[in-house]
Amino acid sequence: MNKNYAIAVLPGDGIGREVMASALAVLQAVAPRIGRGFDTRQHPAGAQHYAETGQSLPAPTLQACREADAILFGAMGLPHVRGADGTEIIPQLDIRFALDLYAGVRPIRTFEGLPTPLAHPEAARIDLVLVRENTEGLFYARGRGVMQGEDAALDTMKITRAGTERICDFALKLAQRRREQGRAGQVTSVDKANVFQSMAFWRRIFEERARRFPEIATESAYVDAMALNLVLKPWRYDVLVTENMFGDILSDLVAALVGGMGMAPSGDIGDRHGLFQPAHGTAPDIAGQGIANPTAMILSAAMMLDWLADRHQDTALADGARAIETAVQQAFAGGAVRPREFGGTSGTAEITRAVIERLQG
Repeated sequence: MNKNYAIAVLPGDGIGREVMASALAVLQAVAPRIGRGFDTRQHPAGAQHYAETGQSLPAPTLQACREADAILFGAMGLPHVRGADGTEIIPQLDIRFALDLYAGVRPIRTFEGLPTPLAHPEAARIDLVLVRENTEGLFYARGRGVMQGEDAALDTMKITRAGTERICDFALKLAQRRREQGRAGQVTSVDKANVFQSMAFWRRIFEERARRFPEIATESAYVDAMALNLVLKPWRYDVLVTENMFGDILSDLVAALVGGMGMAPSGDIGDRHGLFQPAHGTAPDIAGQGIANPTAMILSAAMMLDWLADRHQDTALADGARAIETAVQQAFAGGAVRPREFGGTSGTAEITRAVIERLQG
């Protein structure tokens, strides 16, 4: 069977376009291996598009996202392109809310052949997933901030029972799957329940939901202590679940533990739609130089295949995801390529070529 999947492609700004080209090349390389096809149609959106047209997310682009089997997203936003309120143009947040992509899934792991920033020998086995609630928390205040004259600005954090239950369940079910794969299968909820009523509410709901998964080890931790422990002993964690802003911050921290944002894939997942993107930004300072690390974008494409495999009960797509991951691992383990943030000289094209060669070998 040669089934085709429609993928809405939003390359975006800066290095988003460069790493997207890498991911699309890898997808086309894996397609014949698994007997599947990918109809990858590109659509305009982003800060540069806003600067040129006044629209950051055109209605036809959002509709294409709704109709596609999945969304593959580069990176969007440019520091010098801002709205009237002074904030950056970030259409990925508009897509999250429009499509109710409530689970931000950010896996982090080390790769053989690449050095780790932490000197501890256990740092070589970091393998965790941060699950971020994407539609509430402090990000609920986006576009709803209130100015009190020229003296103060107020942004409100919103935590609901429904929103917290579904993200906690998502994290607990993910831990179940990871346990079946031989990983620890434990969930740490990250909050600030000692200070904020909203976070005490979050913790109470997490503990209620955790009782429905007696086989999963669970715990709660304050976000400041978690930031400390993620630097001291990140290898002891498996799945973290947290509010939107805390997740935004901690996901960058955990990416640094394995070498940087160029190694950090992510997925924004809802009950009907899935968007997959590198966790990094547009890096306008290096755009156009061919030196961006495409690994996060390539691994985001693998995440997309896994999600599609589960959604459509199509195991060939899961085989494709494993093939991409293995090709990335082999490229780094053999020393064939080393990204610049790891002290190497490999650029975007060289890393992409090394992965494709191993897919086709």
